[in-house]
Amino acid sequence: SLSFPFAAMAATAEQEQQQFYLLLGNLLSPDNAVRKQAEETYENIPGQSKITFLLQAIRNTAAAEEARQMAAVLLRRLLSSAFEEVYPALSPDDQTSIKSGLLLIIQLETQSSMRKKICDIVAELARNLIGTLYKLMLNFPGIFGNQQQHYLEVIKRMLVQCMQDQEHPSIKTLSARAAAAFVLANEHNLPLLKHFADLLPGILQAVNDSCYQNDDSVLKSLVEIADSVPKYLRPHLEPTLQLSLKLCADASLSNMQRQLALEVIVTLSETAAAMLRRHTNIVAQAIPQMLAMMVDLEEDEDWANADELEDDDFDSNAVAGESALDRMACGLGGKLVLPMIKEHIMQMLQNPDWKYRHAGLMALSAIGEGCHQQMEGILNEIVNFVLLFLQDPHPRVRYAACNAIGQMATDFAPGFQKKFHEKVIAALLQTMEDQGNQRVQAHAAAALINFTEDCPKSLLIPYLDNLVKHLHSTMVIKLQELIQKGTKLVLEQVVTSIASVADTAEEKFVPYYDLFMPSLKHIVENAVQKELRLLRGKTIECISLIGLAVGKEKFMQDASDVMQLLLKTQTDFSDLEDDDPQISYMISAWARMCKILGKEFQQYLPVVMGPLMKTASIKPEVALLDTQDMENMSDDDGWEFVNLGDQQSFGIKTAGLEEKATACQMLVCYAKELKEGFVEYTEQVVKLMVPLLKFYFHDDILLTNSTSMPLLLECARVRGPEYLTQMWHFMCDALIKAIGTEPDSDVLSEIMHSFAKCIEVMGDGCLNNEHFEELGGILKGKLEEHFKNQELRQVKRQDEDYDEQVEESLQDEDDSDVYILTKVSDILHSIFNSYKEKVLPWFERLLPLIVNLICPHRPWPDRQWGLCIFDDIVEHCSPSSFKYAEYFLRPMLQSVCDNSPEVRQAAAYGVGVMAQFGGDSYRPFCTEALPLLVRVIQSPDAKTKENVNATENCISAVGKIMKFKPDCVNVEEVLPHWLSWLPLHEDKEEAVHTFNYLCDLIESNNPVVLGPNNSNLPRIFGIIADGEIHEAIKHEDPCTKRLANVVRQVQASGGLWTECISQLNADQQAAIQELLNSA
Repeated sequence: SLSFPFAAMAATAEQEQQQFYLLLGNLLSPDNAVRKQAEETYENIPGQSKITFLLQAIRNTAAAEEARQMAAVLLRRLLSSAFEEVYPALSPDDQTSIKSGLLLIIQLETQSSMRKKICDIVAELARNLIGTLYKLMLNFPGIFGNQQQHYLEVIKRMLVQCMQDQEHPSIKTLSARAAAAFVLANEHNLPLLKHFADLLPGILQAVNDSCYQNDDSVLKSLVEIADSVPKYLRPHLEPTLQLSLKLCADASLSNMQRQLALEVIVTLSETAAAMLRRHTNIVAQAIPQMLAMMVDLEEDEDWANADELEDDDFDSNAVAGESALDRMACGLGGKLVLPMIKEHIMQMLQNPDWKYRHAGLMALSAIGEGCHQQMEGILNEIVNFVLLFLQDPHPRVRYAACNAIGQMATDFAPGFQKKFHEKVIAALLQTMEDQGNQRVQAHAAAALINFTEDCPKSLLIPYLDNLVKHLHSTMVIKLQELIQKGTKLVLEQVVTSIASVADTAEEKFVPYYDLFMPSLKHIVENAVQKELRLLRGKTIECISLIGLAVGKEKFMQDASDVMQLLLKTQTDFSDLEDDDPQISYMISAWARMCKILGKEFQQYLPVVMGPLMKTASIKPEVALLDTQDMENMSDDDGWEFVNLGDQQSFGIKTAGLEEKATACQMLVCYAKELKEGFVEYTEQVVKLMVPLLKFYFHDDILLTNSTSMPLLLECARVRGPEYLTQMWHFMCDALIKAIGTEPDSDVLSEIMHSFAKCIEVMGDGCLNNEHFEELGGILKGKLEEHFKNQELRQVKRQDEDYDEQVEESLQDEDDSDVYILTKVSDILHSIFNSYKEKVLPWFERLLPLIVNLICPHRPWPDRQWGLCIFDDIVEHCSPSSFKYAEYFLRPMLQSVCDNSPEVRQAAAYGVGVMAQFGGDSYRPFCTEALPLLVRVIQSPDAKTKENVNATENCISAVGKIMKFKPDCVNVEEVLPHWLSWLPLHEDKEEAVHTFNYLCDLIESNNPVVLGPNNSNLPRIFGIIADGEIHEAIKHEDPCTKRLANVVRQVQASGGLWTECISQLNADQQAAIQELLNSA
């Protein structure tokens, strides 16, 4: 091994340099031990010596190529990771000689990859030097005193001058990249960005020049600016867009460069849509560019009957153009994009060259999501037109037509299915007969899957016979082909089409069951070769979906066979490779079998759980990389990157993540279906799931895991309170932390919902003081953020680019904010429900924020949810709740007659719980509320769809006042009115309250209710019958028994019974009979 006797000055510089070359060689050695030793030796060389040695090695053109390359990489790493330690310690002369030395090497270097690496070193150095000044200014704003502007000027002048350096294109490029890096580093400093606005023309010039020198690094920087600091481009937006268009259209540039140029415009359509919408001329020119890229297709003789689907070539212009179009339509909206693109597509579809027709149809598929609203109006003509192309002479055009139909079936469901079922099903079945073109057949089957997945059952039933006939005959033909020729592509899709039809048809599929099941079982038994893995997986999926559709009774004849087949696959599971497609199909099939078999499935858990836990425990490879390393790792290795800014990226290898997500979902399914039958496994599942609450790489995994928590607690209940509490303690901290840190609002709302459910399961005492402390801080933060976001949206409404599409996206933000507010309310509800009034002192830190929610000037959702929180306090924390009456009573009473039905409902419910739980202090307010409630109930539109829930809460509240606070109102006077408003059938909870009170009144022979000589009974029968018709009360509810008893008492009295029944219509009579049968 080498040792560096730096201390012994005897060794000459020449010998040291020679030893260093050996060291570089050893760093590249395939032998681990040698390499490890070399790394340790290299680490121990002082930084300044490292720079000297590395520069010397780079400069020495006689040295081995690998050693020079390695030296260049190491020097760049040294400058990027240890710049602060190494560079400032050099003498000013050394610093200057390094800079001039590097620039000289660039000019003399002949080898292009080496030149690129040296440019990277210079860029790193320039970035750090700019960075040093920048960091100084950041950490010691006063360091330059009144000289600060002067130094900014120096930086600016330096960059401007370097960008004008005509002699050295590389310096021009580097300074443009440094300028871009500087802008990105200061993305939030608006005055500074304004000050540096005049750097942009230089950056744009460098983008243009460098592209023609086959270097797209500055163009990439421009994309980053468009992504992170789009407003910086505003003063020169037109030239930026014009340049991007010019580069995109230039066929002499590489595909990659043209796609990057287009990416600038597409990114702006996502990050600064309103700003871009003002430049309609550019958008109008960009669209034909994307369409032209989509026409860039290869002729391929073997395409029509290829049996293996190649992955899309993501570097191809066609794929890039399609993706750009999709994103642009979503970003800018259909109002702008559809009118611009419609004519182009129409012309392309009439072009004699198949590539244009193909591109036109693919473009239609791509814009469906973004132009949803606008296309809906003309869907009829679009669909009729596209269907014609299923008969096109060219197979790839027929394929594209299938693609468009399948995409529209998803984008416009279920309206698409309702309008076009007849035409589309017939056309796709006919296209599936295209025997000479496998790819077209398979894609027609795929489009049929999209169609049936979202098709309402009632629409599909009339076509079942015909669908089944076609699918069965195709399956038989394709099975023959599989045996004779080994082709399987169409069969894979047909099997999934059968599954999809069964899934939608449910029990109506029973008559066809025996037609398919033997062949499907045959495939699973015999398709064991490696190339048939996907077919086998899809067939397993199909069998389990058919089983679920037809139900246990029909499926039982095959259940044990199927279970044996699955078990056999499962035991061979250990031989399956990690990327075997069967794994995820198997995992989902087990879960469906669990749903079909119910408790009988428990016996199979020991076999199933091993592989399931293994898949759910997949740990993805992750890496923190700088931009350079990232470019060396190509996307096709299955890595995805998130840009963290400052030239750093976070990479994750996505292989296995989908499988992991599926496996987690299945664990949840078992917990849900088997309940206490799953108890053996709760502990290992909890240990797996809880740490995954921090798993930010995959939203589905986060969503699934948060959903699992309350279900797993339910499973664990049978083990007794101690076991349950231990498990809860393991979960609780992680859940609270996740609520505090989860950035995605969809995931966050799920986690909050689960947390609230867990508290309901665990009840009083489940949170300790630390939990309360932390949770209180987090909820306070969420509420403060809620108000802050509302203010920010008001600011955005003043922005110069504000338009109606911006308003739409602000409304979406608002909706997701309100959704989080509902979850805050859920958590508080479960806490009040479990802890009652002893939690009020803790709640007081949130009180001012909740009071703020119910101020009259706040938007209605704020008032609605603020009132709901006070409703809970009255319901669960009375009589102590009255100490907050000064904050909420007036707003609550005023809100009974609010314009918003949601606010009225929350207020009316509040009056009801005041009467029921509030205690004596609330009596005068019940009296005051009565006329307000009546006013709402008697308004002419009280029963319309949007008002009915609020109205029913008012009726229920009147009932509760009469029942619980009878001395606050004149019951005899109010009762006849109240009876005339019954029954309630929308709000099931309140319906139970009113029917129970009605039973109280009847059972106590209340004269007002029964009327003289029981003359009101027929009317009461009518109320009970209508309640039954509307399923206002579940049959298992004790109230049902009480109502049935009332009916039976009358039944026993002969004549009165006949009179009551004769006044009911046929439906009501049947409903009374149903009630008697059920209770």
